[in-house]
Amino acid sequence: MKRPDHIHPTAVIDGPNVHVGADTRIWHFTHVMAGAYIGDRCSIAQNCFIGKVRIGHGCKIQNNVSVYDGVTLEDDVFLGPSCVFTNVTHPRAHVSRKDSYARTLVCKGATVGANATILCGITIGEYAMIGAGAVVTRDVPPHAIVTGAPGRRAGWACRCGETLRSENHEFRCRRCGEEYAELDGLLESVPAADASRTTQKTLER
Repeated sequence: MKRPDHIHPTAVIDGPNVHVGADTRIWHFTHVMAGAYIGDRCSIAQNCFIGKVRIGHGCKIQNNVSVYDGVTLEDDVFLGPSCVFTNVTHPRAHVSRKDSYARTLVCKGATVGANATILCGITIGEYAMIGAGAVVTRDVPPHAIVTGAPGRRAGWACRCGETLRSENHEFRCRRCGEEYAELDGLLESVPAADASRTTQKTLER
């Protein structure tokens, strides 16, 4: 059977029980293991490894990234070059841990920067932004910007990726205009009707 044009000839696809969605591109020297599910409109770049995992629609995985068993990517996740996932808490070469992979979830729209390391067993919230080289050791709330080693929240990110600026715990994106409010240490999107009222109050001051 002729290999589809969107899968490069050097890529290795193990077995027929691999799902590759419509308009998904798989590039040079990438290895996809049996049982993997890759959604529509994804781009998996050069020299990647995809285990028996689920990858949502619209994900972009840059060069030299391994997505090991136990990791799940929701829709529209971006993984920067050479970022690293783990899947075992206490690895030993002489002890099999295949029955104890710790689940890692990267939620919709999140970004993991180049060379970041994600320890296993955590959740990265929707639209979070993990900075380049960060070491993430605990759960990341939605929209959080995390930098450093170990990673700490350094701010908030809009759905479009722009860094948000605070005014009395209210935020308005300079790029797309979306509005947010910070409540109990979490960021929540403000519905359009409420955002209009907030903007009007600001104008009246």
